[in-house]
Amino acid sequence: MPAAHPPIAYIDRTRAYYRAIGYSNDYVWACHDSVPFARLAKPLRDSRIGLVTTAHPPDRSNRDDKGVRHVWSGSTDPVPANLNTDNLAWDRESTHTQDRESYLPVETAHQLARDGLIGGLTARFHGVPTEYSQRKTLEVDAPEIHARLLQDGADAVLLSAL
Repeated sequence: MPAAHPPIAYIDRTRAYYRAIGYSNDYVWACHDSVPFARLAKPLRDSRIGLVTTAHPPDRSNRDDKGVRHVWSGSTDPVPANLNTDNLAWDRESTHTQDRESYLPVETAHQLARDGLIGGLTARFHGVPTEYSQRKTLEVDAPEIHARLLQDGADAVLLSAL
């Protein structure tokens, strides 16, 4: 990487951001000794791929009456024009979210299917809220995403986070 473009110190920037918005403790990064990943049971060219993003609908329809965000799903055909990323924490100095494919690569996945590199794309993609609660992520959101992906017949998943 050229000296003019040093790597982004993401963890340091995240710590500074949390301090700047008033948190007194540093963010605690999740760490798992065993991860729930598995080898594909069949070749990728025969596998149906599910997409998961942390963006949410422009109309904020993934919120309950109290404004709490929850898992939501959308159609991969037609491709959604855009999603909302404005209230999510991402490095606005180093990137942007004007390219929907950068956080929800639906068109790219459809092209990979047409090219025979993947077996296809599930009919729905899924959105998972970015939460500061690892407990909620593990106990509520992850099981819901898993259930929806199983319902969709996904063989593998591409996670795309902001």
